[in-house]
Amino acid sequence: MSGTGPRENIFPTRMALTTTKGRLKAAQTGHSLLAKKRDALMLRFRAILKKVDEAKRKMGRVMQVAAFSLAEVTYVAGDISYQVQESAKSAQFRVRAKQENVSGVTLPGFEAYKEGSNEFGLTGLGRGGQQVQKCKESYAKAVETLVELASLQTAFMILDDVIQITNRRVNAIEHVVIPRLENTIKYINSELDEMDREEFFRLKKIQGKKKRDTEERAVAAKAKAEAEAEAAEDTPRAGEGGGYEVGQGGGDDLLASGKDKDVIF
Repeated sequence: MSGTGPRENIFPTRMALTTTKGRLKAAQTGHSLLAKKRDALMLRFRAILKKVDEAKRKMGRVMQVAAFSLAEVTYVAGDISYQVQESAKSAQFRVRAKQENVSGVTLPGFEAYKEGSNEFGLTGLGRGGQQVQKCKESYAKAVETLVELASLQTAFMILDDVIQITNRRVNAIEHVVIPRLENTIKYINSELDEMDREEFFRLKKIQGKKKRDTEERAVAAKAKAEAEAEAAEDTPRAGEGGGYEVGQGGGDDLLASGKDKDVIF
């Protein structure tokens, strides 16, 4: 039987065949759309991966420069951490969140911006002011690079999960759903063809039975007509031999008048 393999348990009717064909068309359309979505996500994923690699390399260089700047400040001005903590009242660097839509996937992003004035501008005024300013600029650049890397890394992880889910859906539709529906359609077509052949054979048998019954009735009617004709021919011949007459056979007339004989018991 055609349509062997995994298929749905469904009663083979023409309505079920139409419904299954519609489902197959929808599955093929969904597979095409998911494949396009996967390709777009993979393209953006590769671009973000390249940016993440560049950002990590940049982060290493910036942190190296910042660490050397802090070492210079410590060498020239000593430990200034307590002065910075006393001068800082609120954060000067702030981060705002944003969103980006890529093929129906919302990717969060982060953006660093400055707010307010320099609250520890007098730090290092006595000595090492140039080194302090250079260290400040180096760490500000490091913070900006860190926020950029965090944004790229978050988008990278989200895209990785979404691409895996999309790949599983595409593979499931391609290797499970579509073959199952195709096998179901083949099964329904084979069953409908078998029903048509059975119906044709049944009609042929009925037609042959009716033809035989008609011939038998015709033969019986012909035989009956012949028998009636023979009976009609034999009836006049039987009357030609003479009729029966009363009183010729020698029997007494029971109705004749006269006295009966006595009966002795």
